[in-house]
Amino acid sequence: MEAKHQTGLIWFNLDLRLIDNLTLIRAAKQCQQLVCCFVIDESWFKGNRYGLNGISQPRWRYLQQAIADLSASLQQYGQQLIIRKGQPTTEISTLISTLAIDAVYCSDDAGVYERRRWDTLVRRFPYISFERVSNHTLLSEEALPFSLQNLPNTYSQFRKCFEPLAETFPAGRALNQLTALPPMPQRTVPSDSVPFVEPSGYLNGGELAAHQHLTDYFDSNAPSSYKETRNALDKFADSTKLSAALALGNLSPRQVIDALRKYEQAQGANESTYWIAFELMWREYFHWYLRSYQEKVFKFSGIQDKKPATSFYPQRFAAWCKGQTPYPIVNACMHQLNQTGYMSNRGRQLVASCLIHELQLDWRYGAAYFEQQLIDYDVASNWGNWQYLAGVGADPRGSRRFNLDKQTQTYDPNGEFIKRWHGEQAVSQIDFTDAADWPLS
Repeated sequence: MEAKHQTGLIWFNLDLRLIDNLTLIRAAKQCQQLVCCFVIDESWFKGNRYGLNGISQPRWRYLQQAIADLSASLQQYGQQLIIRKGQPTTEISTLISTLAIDAVYCSDDAGVYERRRWDTLVRRFPYISFERVSNHTLLSEEALPFSLQNLPNTYSQFRKCFEPLAETFPAGRALNQLTALPPMPQRTVPSDSVPFVEPSGYLNGGELAAHQHLTDYFDSNAPSSYKETRNALDKFADSTKLSAALALGNLSPRQVIDALRKYEQAQGANESTYWIAFELMWREYFHWYLRSYQEKVFKFSGIQDKKPATSFYPQRFAAWCKGQTPYPIVNACMHQLNQTGYMSNRGRQLVASCLIHELQLDWRYGAAYFEQQLIDYDVASNWGNWQYLAGVGADPRGSRRFNLDKQTQTYDPNGEFIKRWHGEQAVSQIDFTDAADWPLS
């Protein structure tokens, strides 16, 4: 195929990989020269509307590892990853103008602000080609059995429509391998550097580490017991630990499905292996959920336009963030999150239920704190799940409240998790007054 563009720019975002990167493969086929870029958004390190930063140290560390890995991989193809720090549309605009770019490629992110930035660039440079490629999901929008305007209201309805299409998911032979990349243009621009970050030993970022973990997981027997172990709070092998690699695009969901199929062919399929696919379909649903509802996913009243009976109490929120509540299981989970950037699925449900029901706090503050802290932060899954638990999202049963004492007895009966993460340092109250407060009668 003859290249139809002189110089293309691929804007890496949540697709930090070379294998099965459909955006990179398309750009490589259509361009004579290629510029590879990643923009470190300066807003990540500033306060947001919830008084939080966009990114914590554990999350930033994981992202740095992924960027460094991508940069090293591109060098093997004679390419360079240009790293810019600033406001994304400004930085991309500078590259377009400086390097005479005539085509821009980006993976089709579901994020509201990300799509607005893309639209701004399209309006700013009407004379060049812009192409978004479906690269984060199992199926493209065109392959869905419904339009986004007719997205099913619940996951169960979505799954019934989506699951019969499983045979159309790409098989291993269809996963795209990169063979070559066009050269960089002779004219270059300065690139910011990302300091090398030593592996942390818990979860390491980057395509190389993600592939190794994917191989190790499906070489073990863990997938055959996943459904029984997935609610465990702490043991590393009890869940797949693939969410962070999927969130940054170090792996594609197609690669995970392919590895799962091969495992089932060799070891046999059961309810546990099905549950791995079941949760990948949850991820898929929330992606299209965000694409469909856009700004409503971030509204207090959610997609149901139903305001929860909660408010905002700064002392309570601070106590929840620090793991200083009256609930030991919640404290332990929050200490684990703050130290590692990770928390189990069960833990996330428990701390969210506590914030919404026990502390009666605005669910959006909890979602924003997870956005700051989680190394596997995925905008669609995070905000969709928080809406679900707050009763303003896709859950037909309404708000979900967990009995924390019962959950503790079920998932930490001997108190080992609480002890390991110092959750027993609970407080008896979370509301305080001092001399500056309004006098109480």
